[in-house]
Amino acid sequence: MKQTVHQIYTLVRKDLVLELRQQYAFYGVLLYIISTVFVINLMMGKPDDKLWNALFWVIQLFVAVNAIAKSFMQENRGRLLYYYSLVPPRAFIAAKLIFNVILMMLMSLIALVCSFMFLGNPLHNTGYFVGIVLLGGTSLSLLFTVLAAIAAQANHNAALMAVMGFPLMMPMLMLLANVSLSAFVTVYQPGLPKMFFLLGGMDLLTIALTMVLFPFLWKD
Repeated sequence: MKQTVHQIYTLVRKDLVLELRQQYAFYGVLLYIISTVFVINLMMGKPDDKLWNALFWVIQLFVAVNAIAKSFMQENRGRLLYYYSLVPPRAFIAAKLIFNVILMMLMSLIALVCSFMFLGNPLHNTGYFVGIVLLGGTSLSLLFTVLAAIAAQANHNAALMAVMGFPLMMPMLMLLANVSLSAFVTVYQPGLPKMFFLLGGMDLLTIALTMVLFPFLWKD
Protein backbone atom coordinates (compact mmCIF):
# COMPACT_ATOMS: atom_id res chain seq x y z
CA MET A 1 0.00 0.00 0.00
CA LYS A 2 2.80 2.40 0.92
CA GLN A 3 4.59 1.64 -2.33
CA THR A 4 1.41 2.30 -4.34
CA VAL A 5 0.91 5.67 -2.63
CA HIS A 6 4.52 6.58 -3.39
CA GLN A 7 4.07 5.59 -7.03
CA ILE A 8 0.92 7.72 -7.31
CA TYR A 9 2.69 10.69 -5.69
CA THR A 10 5.66 10.32 -8.07
CA LEU A 11 3.42 10.18 -11.15
CA VAL A 12 1.39 13.21 -10.04
CA ARG A 13 4.60 15.12 -9.36
CA LYS A 14 5.90 14.14 -12.80
CA ASP A 15 2.76 15.48 -14.49
CA LEU A 16 2.97 18.72 -12.50
CA VAL A 17 6.62 19.22 -13.49
CA LEU A 18 5.82 18.57 -17.16
CA GLU A 19 2.92 21.01 -17.00
CA LEU A 20 5.17 23.68 -15.54
CA ARG A 21 7.78 23.09 -18.23
CA GLN A 22 5.34 22.88 -21.15
CA GLN A 23 3.22 25.87 -20.29
CA TYR A 24 1.87 26.31 -23.82
CA ALA A 25 -1.01 23.94 -23.00
CA PHE A 26 -1.94 25.85 -19.85
CA TYR A 27 -1.73 29.21 -21.58
CA GLY A 28 -3.72 27.85 -24.51
CA VAL A 29 -6.63 26.97 -22.24
CA LEU A 30 -6.22 30.27 -20.39
CA LEU A 31 -6.43 32.15 -23.69
CA TYR A 32 -9.58 30.23 -24.57
CA ILE A 33 -11.23 31.16 -21.26
CA ILE A 34 -10.40 34.87 -21.47
CA SER A 35 -11.27 35.23 -25.15
CA THR A 36 -14.57 33.36 -24.79
CA VAL A 37 -15.75 35.39 -21.82
CA PHE A 38 -14.60 38.63 -23.46
CA VAL A 39 -16.47 37.86 -26.69
CA ILE A 40 -19.63 37.06 -24.70
CA ASN A 41 -19.28 40.43 -22.99
CA LEU A 42 -18.93 42.21 -26.34
CA MET A 43 -21.96 40.43 -27.80
CA MET A 44 -24.46 40.70 -24.96
CA GLY A 45 -22.93 42.73 -22.14
CA LYS A 46 -23.91 41.39 -18.74
CA PRO A 47 -26.51 38.60 -19.15
CA ASP A 48 -29.31 37.80 -16.73
CA ASP A 49 -28.91 35.20 -13.98
CA LYS A 50 -30.05 32.05 -15.83
CA LEU A 51 -28.14 32.91 -18.98
CA TRP A 52 -25.01 33.75 -16.94
CA ASN A 53 -25.24 30.35 -15.25
CA ALA A 54 -25.79 28.48 -18.53
CA LEU A 55 -22.91 30.25 -20.29
CA PHE A 56 -20.56 29.56 -17.40
CA TRP A 57 -21.18 25.81 -17.45
CA VAL A 58 -20.82 25.66 -21.22
CA ILE A 59 -17.44 27.34 -20.80
CA GLN A 60 -16.58 24.80 -18.11
CA LEU A 61 -17.45 21.96 -20.46
CA PHE A 62 -15.09 23.13 -23.18
CA VAL A 63 -12.37 23.92 -20.65
CA ALA A 64 -12.62 20.32 -19.39
CA VAL A 65 -12.39 18.92 -22.91
CA ASN A 66 -9.34 21.03 -23.81
CA ALA A 67 -7.52 20.64 -20.49
CA ILE A 68 -8.19 16.96 -19.75
CA ALA A 69 -8.04 15.43 -23.23
CA LYS A 70 -4.32 16.07 -23.53
CA SER A 71 -3.55 14.01 -20.41
CA PHE A 72 -3.52 10.84 -22.50
CA MET A 73 -3.19 12.30 -25.99
CA GLN A 74 0.36 13.46 -25.20
CA GLU A 75 1.41 9.95 -24.08
CA ASN A 76 2.79 7.91 -26.98
CA ARG A 77 2.81 4.14 -27.16
CA GLY A 78 6.44 3.81 -26.15
CA ARG A 79 6.00 5.91 -23.03
CA LEU A 80 2.85 4.01 -22.02
CA LEU A 81 4.74 0.74 -22.45
CA TYR A 82 7.49 2.12 -20.21
CA TYR A 83 4.93 3.04 -17.54
CA TYR A 84 3.39 -0.42 -17.94
CA SER A 85 6.70 -1.99 -16.90
CA LEU A 86 7.08 0.28 -13.85
CA VAL A 87 3.72 0.80 -12.14
CA PRO A 88 0.44 -1.09 -11.77
CA PRO A 89 -2.49 0.21 -13.85
CA ARG A 90 -4.56 1.40 -10.89
CA ALA A 91 -1.68 3.54 -9.60
CA PHE A 92 -1.24 5.06 -13.05
CA ILE A 93 -4.91 5.96 -13.57
CA ALA A 94 -5.25 7.19 -9.96
CA ALA A 95 -2.37 9.61 -10.57
CA LYS A 96 -4.04 10.82 -13.77
CA LEU A 97 -7.33 11.35 -11.94
CA ILE A 98 -5.68 13.31 -9.11
CA PHE A 99 -3.62 15.49 -11.47
CA ASN A 100 -6.59 16.26 -13.71
CA VAL A 101 -8.76 17.15 -10.71
CA ILE A 102 -6.09 19.62 -9.52
CA LEU A 103 -5.73 21.09 -13.01
CA MET A 104 -9.48 21.39 -13.56
CA MET A 105 -10.03 23.05 -10.17
CA LEU A 106 -7.43 25.68 -11.08
CA MET A 107 -8.99 26.23 -14.50
CA SER A 108 -12.47 26.45 -12.96
CA LEU A 109 -11.39 29.17 -10.55
CA ILE A 110 -9.74 31.10 -13.40
CA ALA A 111 -12.92 30.80 -15.48
CA LEU A 112 -14.97 32.04 -12.52
CA VAL A 113 -12.72 35.05 -11.94
CA CYS A 114 -12.82 35.94 -15.65
CA SER A 115 -16.63 35.63 -15.63
CA PHE A 116 -16.83 38.00 -12.68
CA MET A 117 -14.54 40.49 -14.42
CA PHE A 118 -16.28 40.57 -17.80
CA LEU A 119 -19.85 39.42 -17.11
CA GLY A 120 -20.40 40.81 -13.61
CA ASN A 121 -21.26 38.98 -10.40
CA PRO A 122 -25.00 38.28 -10.14
CA LEU A 123 -24.55 35.79 -7.28
CA HIS A 124 -26.26 36.14 -3.91
CA ASN A 125 -24.13 33.36 -2.37
CA THR A 126 -20.66 33.49 -3.90
CA GLY A 127 -19.10 30.98 -1.48
CA TYR A 128 -21.75 28.39 -2.29
CA PHE A 129 -21.21 28.86 -6.02
CA VAL A 130 -17.43 28.53 -5.67
CA GLY A 131 -17.98 25.21 -3.90
CA ILE A 132 -20.26 24.04 -6.71
CA VAL A 133 -17.70 25.12 -9.28
CA LEU A 134 -14.96 23.09 -7.57
CA LEU A 135 -17.27 20.09 -7.23
CA GLY A 136 -18.37 20.43 -10.84
CA GLY A 137 -14.79 20.74 -12.03
CA THR A 138 -13.95 17.55 -10.16
CA SER A 139 -16.89 15.70 -11.71
CA LEU A 140 -16.05 16.82 -15.25
CA SER A 141 -12.35 15.99 -14.83
CA LEU A 142 -13.12 12.48 -13.60
CA LEU A 143 -15.48 11.82 -16.49
CA PHE A 144 -13.20 13.15 -19.21
CA THR A 145 -10.14 11.40 -17.78
CA VAL A 146 -11.91 8.07 -18.25
CA LEU A 147 -13.02 9.03 -21.76
CA ALA A 148 -9.49 10.20 -22.66
CA ALA A 149 -8.07 6.88 -21.43
CA ILE A 150 -10.49 4.94 -23.65
CA ALA A 151 -9.83 7.19 -26.64
CA ALA A 152 -6.07 6.78 -26.17
CA GLN A 153 -6.44 3.05 -26.72
CA ALA A 154 -8.22 3.77 -30.03
CA ASN A 155 -5.18 5.40 -31.66
CA HIS A 156 -5.73 8.66 -29.75
CA ASN A 157 -9.03 9.32 -31.50
CA ALA A 158 -10.34 12.57 -30.00
CA ALA A 159 -13.61 12.25 -31.94
CA LEU A 160 -14.33 9.02 -30.05
CA MET A 161 -14.06 10.87 -26.75
CA ALA A 162 -16.55 13.48 -27.94
CA VAL A 163 -19.04 10.86 -29.15
CA MET A 164 -18.85 8.83 -25.96
CA GLY A 165 -18.86 11.89 -23.73
CA PHE A 166 -22.02 13.53 -25.08
CA PRO A 167 -24.62 11.18 -23.51
CA LEU A 168 -22.61 11.02 -20.27
CA MET A 169 -21.86 14.69 -19.75
CA MET A 170 -25.36 16.00 -20.51
CA PRO A 171 -27.06 14.74 -17.30
CA MET A 172 -24.04 15.81 -15.23
CA LEU A 173 -24.02 19.27 -16.79
CA MET A 174 -27.77 19.70 -16.32
CA LEU A 175 -27.47 18.59 -12.69
CA LEU A 176 -24.63 21.06 -12.03
CA ALA A 177 -26.57 23.89 -13.66
CA ASN A 178 -29.67 23.16 -11.56
CA VAL A 179 -27.71 22.90 -8.32
CA SER A 180 -25.81 26.13 -8.97
CA LEU A 181 -29.03 28.11 -9.59
CA SER A 182 -29.50 28.25 -5.82
CA ALA A 183 -26.58 30.67 -5.62
CA PHE A 184 -28.60 33.24 -7.57
CA VAL A 185 -31.58 33.32 -5.19
CA THR A 186 -32.03 33.77 -1.46
CA VAL A 187 -34.78 31.14 -1.14
CA TYR A 188 -33.74 27.69 0.07
CA GLN A 189 -34.53 24.82 -2.30
CA PRO A 190 -35.55 21.62 -0.45
CA GLY A 191 -34.32 19.26 -3.17
CA LEU A 192 -30.68 20.34 -2.98
CA PRO A 193 -29.34 17.60 -0.65
CA LYS A 194 -30.69 14.92 -2.97
CA MET A 195 -28.96 16.55 -5.94
CA PHE A 196 -25.67 16.68 -4.05
CA PHE A 197 -25.94 13.00 -3.13
CA LEU A 198 -26.69 12.19 -6.76
CA LEU A 199 -23.69 14.14 -7.98
CA GLY A 200 -21.41 12.57 -5.37
CA GLY A 201 -22.75 9.12 -6.28
CA MET A 202 -21.95 9.73 -9.94
CA ASP A 203 -18.38 10.70 -9.02
CA LEU A 204 -17.90 7.60 -6.86
CA LEU A 205 -19.35 5.42 -9.60
CA THR A 206 -16.99 6.95 -12.15
CA ILE A 207 -13.97 6.29 -9.92
CA ALA A 208 -15.08 2.72 -9.18
CA LEU A 209 -15.68 1.89 -12.84
CA THR A 210 -12.34 3.42 -13.76
CA MET A 211 -10.47 1.28 -11.26
CA VAL A 212 -12.23 -1.84 -12.53
CA LEU A 213 -12.06 -1.23 -16.28
CA PHE A 214 -8.70 0.52 -16.74
CA PRO A 215 -6.53 -2.55 -16.02
CA PHE A 216 -8.16 -4.26 -19.01
CA LEU A 217 -7.49 -1.22 -21.21
CA TRP A 218 -3.93 -1.08 -19.86
CA LYS A 219 -3.20 -4.62 -21.06
CA ASP A 220 -4.18 -3.74 -24.63
